[in-house]
Amino acid sequence: MIRVLFACVGNSARSQMAEAFCREFGRGVECASAGSSPAAMVQPNSVAVMQEVGMDISSSRPKGFGDLPDLKYDYLVTMGCEVVCPFLPGAKEVKWDTPDPHGKDITEFRRVRDIIKAEVSKLLADLNRQVPREP
Repeated sequence: MIRVLFACVGNSARSQMAEAFCREFGRGVECASAGSSPAAMVQPNSVAVMQEVGMDISSSRPKGFGDLPDLKYDYLVTMGCEVVCPFLPGAKEVKWDTPDPHGKDITEFRRVRDIIKAEVSKLLADLNRQVPREP
């Protein structure tokens, strides 16, 4: 199984959305998210825009890297910020330049959600091409 960690600063918006999309669409992919400086809660606009596409992240909580059970991941996806990430031996780093919607209106959260959905879909398609198929 391929393991992917999505990372941003607060783990309250972008990385939470990426994790949710990965869980929904990633067959054979284990997903998690964390932040270098976790926020107190997932941003309400993140919850709202994900509900608009049928995904409930209302019970999600921001996590720091130290909150993860282990740091053995195949891929580390950073969201396009100056995030301080842990050293993940063997993990391939994938850098996305995803705008941070923090402090913006819900329209910007929708725009960022759609960017993340497209990026996650592309990542999963790339991973699917790399995984050998059983006969």
